Amino acid sequence: MDLGIKGRRALVCASSKGLGRGCAEALAEAGVDLVLNARGAEALEETAQAIRDTYGVSVTTVAADITSDEGRAEVLSAAGHVDILVTNAGGPPPGMWSDWDRDDFIAALDANMLAPIALMTALMPAMIDKGWGRVVNITSQSVKAPIPALGLSNAARTGLTGYVAGTARQVAPFGVNVNNMLPGIHATDRAIQLDGGVSQKEGITVEEAKSRREQTIPARRYGTRQEFGAMCAFLCSEHAGFIVGQNILCDGGATNATI
Repeated sequence: MDLGIKGRRALVCASSKGLGRGCAEALAEAGVDLVLNARGAEALEETAQAIRDTYGVSVTTVAADITSDEGRAEVLSAAGHVDILVTNAGGPPPGMWSDWDRDDFIAALDANMLAPIALMTALMPAMIDKGWGRVVNITSQSVKAPIPALGLSNAARTGLTGYVAGTARQVAPFGVNVNNMLPGIHATDRAIQLDGGVSQKEGITVEEAKSRREQTIPARRYGTRQEFGAMCAFLCSEHAGFIVGQNILCDGGATNATI
């Protein structure tokens, strides 16, 4: 399918690996020029070159912490006007409610709620002026069904979801579509981190922890970054113009909900 976005320009955050990279690759395959951001310069450059070599699109890289004011300013300066924004940041650490203090919550809010809002605030006015734009926020399945060990993530990402619910409907009349993607467990570093935590806590191998988690997913496996990226690219396409303020689960059926 021709997504109708060849020649568009996208900023994809936290895109050197994992789900962010999957989104960047799928957009590049559709002919979108990219501004890629991540904290680690080496991994970011490797990803950028692989995308250039494979898809022949322009790729600009900015190694910076998107959750900090300084890093965000650097990224925005390099990005200039973009047609597509994909927000993404690593999730807060797992734990118990009794483990966290105010500073922990502020850090989670900065990374997973306030940073995406700041990016949207900076970039959507130009999209509105142009009459076309797409924003995809990578959040979590936990906004549909909270994950007990991820209380920090539950709180911050649900806050972003509430913000998007109203904002998406305010900018839609101007041709700007904002939606959220809610990943379940995918074969990324985040999954390795979570499985490692279970392994240490319960005295089992990481493979045993992974196998146990896979049994809780109706698809009986972890997702891939390619599958996730394909859905992201569709939401950024010309064909998604009537999709506004939605929360799209990509979780292999793991979230047990009717709606």
